[in-house]
Amino acid sequence: MVDGQGYRVPEVCKVVGISYRQLDYWARTGLVTPSIREAGGSGTQRLYSFQDLIELRVIKQLLDTGVSLQKIRQAVEFLREMKRQPAGTMLMSDGDHIYAADSPDEVIDLLQRGQGVFAIALDRVRDDLTASLQTTRSDQPAALAQAGGA
Repeated sequence: MVDGQGYRVPEVCKVVGISYRQLDYWARTGLVTPSIREAGGSGTQRLYSFQDLIELRVIKQLLDTGVSLQKIRQAVEFLREMKRQPAGTMLMSDGDHIYAADSPDEVIDLLQRGQGVFAIALDRVRDDLTASLQTTRSDQPAALAQAGGA
């Protein structure tokens, strides 16, 4: 994190678990662009918000489960259009549509109707991301001390 203002590309790649090439491609194609600051020429870096990192982590999880990039774009758009914070929300799809289930009953209902191709608990994504960021930050002072002592 840069002075509480956002997350730089190397930290984003590490905590999300993606390569620089993936992140760069997704930014260039508009899948997820940095909401704090775009790279603006030589010497400037992209800065991503925590919400950007959540979107990136959801994308990574969807890719890992074999969801097509076209469906992923729909899921990301769905997340952006939500008018509220996704606390307690399970993002689900039947392969054609994206649904937000806010209770266990809604999840069961979607599954019973055969509408569950994938599901991602957004609270868990947020919590896992927060833990990854804390781990990354706690590792940085040790790495800097080792680099300074070399």
